[in-house]
Amino acid sequence: MTPEQLSTAIVDALTTLSDEGALTLPDGVPTSVTVERPRQKGHGDYATNVALQLAKKASTNPRALAELVAAKLKETAGVADVEIAGPGFLNITVSAGAQGEVAATIAAAGTSYGVGDVLAGQRINIEFISANPTGPLHLGHTRWAVLGDAIGRVLAAAGAEVTREFYINDRGVQMNHFAASIIAAATGQPTPQDGYAGGYIDDLAKEVGEAVPGIFELAEPERTDAVRAKGYELQLAEQQAQLDSFNTHFDVWFSENSLHESGSVPETLARLKELGHVYEQDGALWMRTTDFGDDKDRVLIKSDGALTYFASDTAYYLDKRARGFDHCIYLLGADHHGYVGRLRAMAACVGDDPDETLDVMIGQLVKILRDGAELKLSKRAGTIVTLNELAEEIGVDALRYSLARYPADSPLTLDVAEITKASNENPVYYVQYAHARTSAMMRNAADLGMALPENLTDPSGGFDPSLLAHERDGELLRALAEFPRVVAAAAELREPHRVARYLEDTASIFNKWYDTKECRMLPQGDEPVGPANIARLVLVVATRTVLANGLALLGVSAPERM
Repeated sequence: MTPEQLSTAIVDALTTLSDEGALTLPDGVPTSVTVERPRQKGHGDYATNVALQLAKKASTNPRALAELVAAKLKETAGVADVEIAGPGFLNITVSAGAQGEVAATIAAAGTSYGVGDVLAGQRINIEFISANPTGPLHLGHTRWAVLGDAIGRVLAAAGAEVTREFYINDRGVQMNHFAASIIAAATGQPTPQDGYAGGYIDDLAKEVGEAVPGIFELAEPERTDAVRAKGYELQLAEQQAQLDSFNTHFDVWFSENSLHESGSVPETLARLKELGHVYEQDGALWMRTTDFGDDKDRVLIKSDGALTYFASDTAYYLDKRARGFDHCIYLLGADHHGYVGRLRAMAACVGDDPDETLDVMIGQLVKILRDGAELKLSKRAGTIVTLNELAEEIGVDALRYSLARYPADSPLTLDVAEITKASNENPVYYVQYAHARTSAMMRNAADLGMALPENLTDPSGGFDPSLLAHERDGELLRALAEFPRVVAAAAELREPHRVARYLEDTASIFNKWYDTKECRMLPQGDEPVGPANIARLVLVVATRTVLANGLALLGVSAPERM
């Protein structure tokens, strides 16, 4: 019996009491009830404070209401006992058979276990990384590459329709500096002022020359235009390849320049004027964002006629909304705290409620240590550590997991030696090894001719859930049953680290179960394969399923051998 099934049973009990006239709730019976695992042993398998929550509305005291609910719950199939604690808490014990059915449910669901509908119907756009196409992705982008991707995965698992979007900052003077740097490298000139340096520029100049022979002999401004376009194309393709190899994939690569080419920015300014949220002052056009809590009004068009980045940001937000997204999530770096207020005010200026349509997440910096010293220099980029170099040094799985297991707003220092260590002290190794252990157990079972029953829900099919009656069996089953709720919470709170921490706890519970002699899955010696062995094989498959599904939500592999 899962927490969700028990919640339904409690709602049914409340409904029956209401129908019988034993309970009066002016607002009606709630559609769901919170059910939690108690912190202390001896307090049952699950607990709920529903009686304390509803007693006042029902014009009774919590303990009296708890007694009514307990009596009805005891009549529910799968509920072994209900005790009332303190002022009205209900401690519920589930029968071994009902608890054991969780293993069959998970094994049958496979990769779909954990997928829910708490965010069903929502169309969510999540924008992360947002880099200039002028160089390789670096450490600052790496954390967002992991967290943005993981947030997208848990949102989708919670039922939302998710679009992962990369905003290409391809408009502005940096693109001209980029072209000038490539030309300088190709023609043996020093790097221009405000230009880009590093080995990657030399490599790019060579690639541009090979892709378009004679490009550097063109007359100006044709040469700069051609080099800028080809350099942009090649560098963006490299960024895309870097992210694909890092297991981060985008649905949309959106060009900032396209907003201006399509006329979106002028249309946005016209709309803002209609809404009355812009004004002219000192020859510039301003958006009155202070009307909606911003610390100052924002310039849209400078006095020299140049459009600001904020004009592009506003047009981009409206473009997302026009594409049908109900909610827009922005993942921004540690130096973007000021953007929270201005983006929320911008959404309000165009007629939206930012509480409903906007999330702005600010991430903190990451430091990587090797031999006690911070990694800062790159062989290829000159002054930054690139994403590719980090992945090669640390490994994709270790790097992704280590970045995903902490909240975005916490500063983070990672030691290369620690996060690559092949020991149980390393969380990613610990979880992956638990999965590899379940895979090995399944191989050993197959060697003995053990196989999952064809029909896990048929009591006569060979799986007897009541045989999973040991305390360790129950502890593991309850942990596995929590997975869908962990995924839902991670999605609603935009906190994929909850999945990582859950996996570590579950791996620990599994290892304790594995070390318990009474819970051995394989028959010993010449013993024949019995129903208890099959029951625990189902439990191992369920454990493997949860570990694999959880790692997938973090973009981390689930190895079968280690």
